[in-house]
Amino acid sequence: MTAARPTPPWPEGAMLLTDGGLETTLVFHEGLDLPDFAAFPLVTTAPGRAVLRRYYRAYAEIARRHGLGIVLDTPTWRASADWGARLGFDADDLAAINGAAVALVDEIRAESAPGTPVFRSGNVGPRGDGYQVGARMTVRESREYHRPQVAAFAAADADLVTVLTMTYAEEAVGVAEAARAESMPVAVGFTVEIDGALPSGQSLAEAIEQVDAATGGYPVHYGINCAHPDHFASTLRSEPWAERIGLLRANASRLSHAELDEAAELDTGDPAELGEQYAALRRRFPNLVVLGGCCGTDDRHVAAIAAACAGE
Repeated sequence: MTAARPTPPWPEGAMLLTDGGLETTLVFHEGLDLPDFAAFPLVTTAPGRAVLRRYYRAYAEIARRHGLGIVLDTPTWRASADWGARLGFDADDLAAINGAAVALVDEIRAESAPGTPVFRSGNVGPRGDGYQVGARMTVRESREYHRPQVAAFAAADADLVTVLTMTYAEEAVGVAEAARAESMPVAVGFTVEIDGALPSGQSLAEAIEQVDAATGGYPVHYGINCAHPDHFASTLRSEPWAERIGLLRANASRLSHAELDEAAELDTGDPAELGEQYAALRRRFPNLVVLGGCCGTDDRHVAAIAAACAGE
């Protein structure tokens, strides 16, 4: 089955920001304990929601200063069945939390200044670890696993679904198919190792081409997250698959995934340097239109990215 690719909720070609490394910000800057690196339980408490509002407002303010729109991902990277069960949440709990997470981001949109469009993105993460492949699902298994979370975002009227840190193509295809079944636009983000290939060993080009072939090109665009630009910049080519990449959420650190797993301190890198690297990539690939950060990044990095890229 094929379906027309949905229209992005933002004007075609418009540059937008997105947020940074939510979980690393909460753990290392806010001093919060996040079992299983899961931020979604914060949605269930008033103090937790207050922390999340403060986090999102900082990014909305950066977008306002630069006259840009912003895509805000819900704090739901771990809010799927397996991770929820580990933390004591059942299917009904997760449906309510995913919906409430969209409502929380909607609050930020409601209070944002006129001229600062805020797009609400329901964030989906991998069923397994974000750095290693582990047990692989078939496309059908992935579609069935991820569809309840995607359906919750659709019911909450999110603007799109963004899946991040995909480590192999079949899971990404399943999420895209779940989004299509719920008539939701979807952005598909892959993570790569220091050699620019997915943790599965597949090249980024092959992964994007596989998902597009399997879904009739359904994703709005693709993304790269949880890797430093030095890990993938040299692998990008002026070819059709690279022109499908519209989202960039890089790490602040040049460390490998294995090194990041073992690190006791946060490596925040150099925000200004990261901003310049983004600007250089946008000069090569103007299709990179949604720009933010991942592990180790915070509002300082996104502010530097905005300053470096807004005039490009």
